[in-house]
Amino acid sequence: MASPKEVVWNNTKLIATLGPASTSREVLTSLFDAGLDVCRLNFSHGDLDGHRRVLETIRTLANERGEPIAVVGDLCGPKIRLGGVRGGSLVVEQGQVVRFVRGETECTAEQFTTNYAGMIDEVEAGQRVYVDDGMIRLLVMERTKDELVCTCTAGGVVSPHKGVNLPDTTLSTAALTEKDRRDLAWALEHELDYVALSFVRRPADLYELKELIRQRASDTGVVIKIEKPEALEHLDELIVNTDVVLVARGDLGVEMDVWQVPLIQKDITARCRAAGKPVIIATQMLQSMISSPMPTRAEVSDVANAIFDRADAVMLSGETAVGKFPVQAVEMMNRVAQVTEAHLRRHQPPRALTKTVSAGAYRGTAAIAHAAVRAALDLDACLVAVWSATGASVRLVAQHRLPMPVVGLSYDERVCRRMNLLYGVQPIRVEPVRNPAAMAAVLDARLLECGLARRGDLIVVVTSTRPRTPGSTDTTLLHRVGEAHPSPNPSTA
Repeated sequence: MASPKEVVWNNTKLIATLGPASTSREVLTSLFDAGLDVCRLNFSHGDLDGHRRVLETIRTLANERGEPIAVVGDLCGPKIRLGGVRGGSLVVEQGQVVRFVRGETECTAEQFTTNYAGMIDEVEAGQRVYVDDGMIRLLVMERTKDELVCTCTAGGVVSPHKGVNLPDTTLSTAALTEKDRRDLAWALEHELDYVALSFVRRPADLYELKELIRQRASDTGVVIKIEKPEALEHLDELIVNTDVVLVARGDLGVEMDVWQVPLIQKDITARCRAAGKPVIIATQMLQSMISSPMPTRAEVSDVANAIFDRADAVMLSGETAVGKFPVQAVEMMNRVAQVTEAHLRRHQPPRALTKTVSAGAYRGTAAIAHAAVRAALDLDACLVAVWSATGASVRLVAQHRLPMPVVGLSYDERVCRRMNLLYGVQPIRVEPVRNPAAMAAVLDARLLECGLARRGDLIVVVTSTRPRTPGSTDTTLLHRVGEAHPSPNPSTA
């Protein structure tokens, strides 16, 4: 891999969903130039062969540029969708009666079908049915053996395969469909950095996915998407046991009262920060840029709000997947991040260290990270450099949202890519080293090469006396770039 280029880094990471508008080499190059850190492959659209071609292009460009671009594969989950629509589209008017029937026939103005056979058995009279993110709203008046009789309370145009939400109904669907299992096998085979689990309802959903990953001897990270009210009832357990949390505001705003979503977003962000888990804010952030070269003021404020809360990442969906202005959308997101973070730096309040929530194997590492953060703040260090075999110690430092960069160093290319999702972290891949003395020389060379530090700059280093042993972080030290530093354990030098 080539050396990372010298760039202006944002603390907030940018994620873009790839689709027909953004999968060519030329557009991807422009997206990376605009500051893109993570690519999302949405398995709800396209096929695996197409995703393979896109992944190959991403990896090739990332290698050429020397950038640790991460890739997330987003599993569809048990999403209920309408069937095809006769004639390509139809109009449903307020007050009209619509019946949901069993089968796979095309939808007409009088009757709809879905891909979920159990819907008629589980939805009851008096419950709501939303189509196309709630743009079309139906109320169930009667349930018979083979159909749901509904009246339309808000009409509109119905297109094929639009999503169906049932905000009042508890469903018995499995967390992972057969398609999800095929897509997961593909994602693990192709070493995607994260897989995202859709429509999480309970911890058992997460545990099932993690067990499938473990059975394949993979270390791929898991992103849980919070888009069902049931997930909020188990939020603390879900956060502790996942790798990343994504606040999927689209479906969440349909499944529950939309005015609650901003408060839920802030609550989840705060809980993730306290637990040291990365959090992504997603859905409709710059929605108008699907068709317009400029966002609305409200959308810009929405992005800035997530950055003020110090979310790890903000994500674009249709804006980059199918929009007319994918590159401009990433450029706009990047610009909002730059100016908002500059404001935060100028008006940084007196800092109190975040209490680190950690247990078991990471308890000692969390204490070392805490000491490094305290030293960096007290001494106004240039940066904190963290050597890590797994990325865990880097995450525990990044949790504190430092005003200076956190440089994550690892010999594992996949670890570097996963670290590229973390707030304020600048991953650098290095060759394996045998002892802390060798680490200092390698560290200085890479920091100077990347323009991240100058000779004589004071930095804080988090390392290990056993650098090749995962989970062995045991040392925090001060170092001036370009000056030799004795090994904390001379016998290993």
